[in-house]
Amino acid sequence: MDAAGQITGSALVTGAARGIGAAVAEAFATAGTPVALLDRDELVVETAEKLRASSGAATVALLADVAHPDAVEKAVEQAERALGPISALANVAGILRTGAILDLSDVDWADCLAVNATGVWNAGRAVGRRMHARRSGSIVTVASNAASIPRAGMAAYAASKAAAVAFTRCLGLELAPYVRCNVVCPGSTDTAMQRSLWPNPDDDSNVEQVITGDLARYRLGIPLRRIADPRDIADAVLFLAGPASRHITMQSLTVDGGATLGA
Repeated sequence: MDAAGQITGSALVTGAARGIGAAVAEAFATAGTPVALLDRDELVVETAEKLRASSGAATVALLADVAHPDAVEKAVEQAERALGPISALANVAGILRTGAILDLSDVDWADCLAVNATGVWNAGRAVGRRMHARRSGSIVTVASNAASIPRAGMAAYAASKAAAVAFTRCLGLELAPYVRCNVVCPGSTDTAMQRSLWPNPDDDSNVEQVITGDLARYRLGIPLRRIADPRDIADAVLFLAGPASRHITMQSLTVDGGATLGA
């Protein structure tokens, strides 16, 4: 990262096919940073092509499942061959499995941990080794405000995100002083994952219910009276990845419009 505020080298974004991941990749590309977009969804190829056409930045699509360490290691090698050393890693890949604890299946629990926690472990170590050897870099994990606030019906998701937060902070401690590691914790964000919780994903009237909250499920509303756009989260990631946050590490930035009341 240079003194002018530009991220030097390239960026790698996991979960980049759509949603927050795609928005993060776009934010890097718009800032002039070459971006490797990693996802297990083949849509990532189209997302990378569109981003290259709209931004002019170099992009590469990587088909890999973050839950598998060998696949992640291979993808990181491909990214660096194509775009040069990775200076910024954004761990955005995530899945959501909902249900009451007494009813949720063992598979749902394991799947959440595999992607949301082990995926961060795999990418953090594969990229972290290279950054540490080069004595430079920044890692940002996108977790959730559910990592610190109990949510009914979201135990597997919340636990996996809490693990991702703890791992990222530990990684930041072990990789200091050369590599900074931080976390962004979004609240409700207008993505396909958020809309999957609604009776009708295409019905925008559900936004008002999200903003108002649900006291029956012990869920507060959003004081800023708006649901987040993926770009709101991407801007926070870009800040923590860049030189403007050079003295910030092992921190969590909650971007939820005040939904957790600063807790």
